[in-house]
Amino acid sequence: MTSTARKAPWILARSAQTAIAAAAAADAFRVVAVRDQYLHQSDASPHKSGFISMIFLYVMTLATVLFLAWLARSRHNAQELSPQAPVPSRGWMIGAWFIPVVNLFVPRRFVLDIGRASSPSWEQKRDTTLVNLWWGAWTTHALVLVVAQQAAPGSMTLLVAAEALMIAAAVLLAFVIERITALQSAALSTTAPVAPFPRA
Repeated sequence: MTSTARKAPWILARSAQTAIAAAAAADAFRVVAVRDQYLHQSDASPHKSGFISMIFLYVMTLATVLFLAWLARSRHNAQELSPQAPVPSRGWMIGAWFIPVVNLFVPRRFVLDIGRASSPSWEQKRDTTLVNLWWGAWTTHALVLVVAQQAAPGSMTLLVAAEALMIAAAVLLAFVIERITALQSAALSTTAPVAPFPRA
C-alpha cells in the first residue's frame, strides 16, 4: 500500500494552480489601475493603484511560496523515483529563482530534470515543449514589463502584451504542474523506482 510520504503532491498542486490563477487576475487589475493613474492624474489614482498593487504583491507572494513548496515536494518524489537522475539539491533549486541572470535559465532546467526523473512516461518532445512555452512566456513577460516601465511608461500596447504573456504563462504553468504531478501519481503507485533518464 502506498504511504502518505509516497503520494503525489495533489493538494500543493491544486493550491499552487489556484494561487497562480489569482495572481494573474490580480495583475490584470493592477495593470488597469497603473494605466489609469498614468493617464488620469488625481489624488485618488495613486491610492487606488497602490492598493491594487499591494494586493497583487500579496497574492503573487503566496503563489510563489506554494509553487516552490510544490516544486520541492516534486523534487523529493523525483529523487526517490530516480535516485541516479540529475535532480538538483533542495537549497539550490529554490535559491536559483532569486539569483539575477541565473533565474533566467537555471530554474527551467530544474523543472525539466524533475519531470524527466518523475516517470518514463515523460514525453521528451511534447512535455519539454510545454515547459519551454511556459518559460518563454514568463521571461518574455518580464522583459516586456521592463521595456514598458523604462522606455514607454503608460504604453497600452506594451501593457496589454505583458498581461497577455502573464496569463499565458499562468495557464501553461498550471499545465506543467498538472503533468508532473500526474506522472508522479502514476509512478508512485508502484513499489519499484523508475529508471533514471538521460539529460537532453
